[in-house]
Amino acid sequence: VQLQASGGGVVQAGGSLRLSCAASGSGFRINNMNWHRQAPGKQRELVASTTSSRGTNYADSVKGRFTISRDYGKNTVYLQMDSLKPEDTAVYICEADWFADVRGTPEVGRTWGQGTQVTVSS
Repeated sequence: VQLQASGGGVVQAGGSLRLSCAASGSGFRINNMNWHRQAPGKQRELVASTTSSRGTNYADSVKGRFTISRDYGKNTVYLQMDSLKPEDTAVYICEADWFADVRGTPEVGRTWGQGTQVTVSS
């Protein structure tokens, strides 16, 4: 499984950005697809998650401002970020938990994307 993220950039406070992350490969099924972020000098933070049963969860810091969505047919997850604040500045990293059946042997794994920079200016 490989992940390709896009959509980062520079935006003024109050603005919006939309991130996307597409999974590619064959023979797998994705369970959770999540967005994390890491700001300089801070620990990585789980921002939003979506499950195979179409559930979603958000960090308190982004509730009401960020929306995670997922195209299950295209194995793509999106993060719509509105009302951005300077403290949202970070590298945003998508992550997928997946399952595969390899010649009758089940495998589970976690793949991380390469990260995309989001910078919010005040």
